[in-house]
Amino acid sequence: MVRIRVLVVDDHRIFAESLAAALAAEPDVDVSAAGSGPAALRCLERAAGENRRYDVLLVDADLGGRPPGGRPAAPGRQGGEEGPADGISLLPGVRSAHPGVRIVVLAERDDPRRAAAALQAGACGWVAKDCSLSRLLTVVRGVLREETHLPPALLTGVLRELTATRRHRTESERLVESLTPREREVLRCMVAGLGRKAVAEHLFLSPHTVRTHMQNVLGKLGVHSTLAAVALARRAGVGPVDLVR
Repeated sequence: MVRIRVLVVDDHRIFAESLAAALAAEPDVDVSAAGSGPAALRCLERAAGENRRYDVLLVDADLGGRPPGGRPAAPGRQGGEEGPADGISLLPGVRSAHPGVRIVVLAERDDPRRAAAALQAGACGWVAKDCSLSRLLTVVRGVLREETHLPPALLTGVLRELTATRRHRTESERLVESLTPREREVLRCMVAGLGRKAVAEHLFLSPHTVRTHMQNVLGKLGVHSTLAAVALARRAGVGPVDLVR
C-alpha cells in the first residue's frame, strides 16, 4: 500500500491535533503536525534529509494571524516564533525549497481574493476547515493526481481575481519595458531595498545621476514613491539586483 505523508500546519493546537488524529485513522495516511511556519519548514527539511519527504501540506490560511477585530489570538494558539504574516505567505518558500510537496490551504471562510493569491503562490487547493473528512481526503488524493480543488462557489470569483491580476501584470510589464537598460538596473536596486547612496555605490554612479534615474523611473512608471515603484516592479516580475559580486 502506497502511504500518503501529510503535514498539518496550524497554530490552533486543538484543531491541529483533532485533524491529525482523524487523518491518522486512515490506513494509507501518515500524518504529523506543526504549530507554526518555521516549525513546518524544519519538519520539511528534516524529512527531506531523511529521504522521507512529505506529500501534502495542509496549511491554515490564517496561520499566525489574528481573528477578526484585531483581538489577541485565542487560548490554544501557539506563539513565540516569528513566522509568516499568514499561511499563504508561507507557500512561496515551501514551493521553492520543496517543489514536490502539494499544498492545500484550510480556510475558515471563502475569500476569492485570498484563494486566488494562494493558487498564485503555489497552492493546489482551498478547502473549508469545517468540511467533512471524506471531502478533505478527496482533495488530498486529488492534488496528488495533479488536480486543483476549489469550492464551486469560489470558482467565478477566483477566475475574476486571476484575470484582473493578469491584466495588472501585463500593464506593469508594459511600463517596465519603457525604461532604459540603466533605469531597469536602478529599479532592480530599488526592489532590493537599496537607497540612493547604495545604488550609486553598486552601479558606480554619482548620487546626482542616481537621483535623476530614480526620478525618471517614477515618472515612466506613473507612480509617486519608491514603494509604489517596487510594488509595480514585483507585479511585472522584476526581481532584486544581485548584490553578491
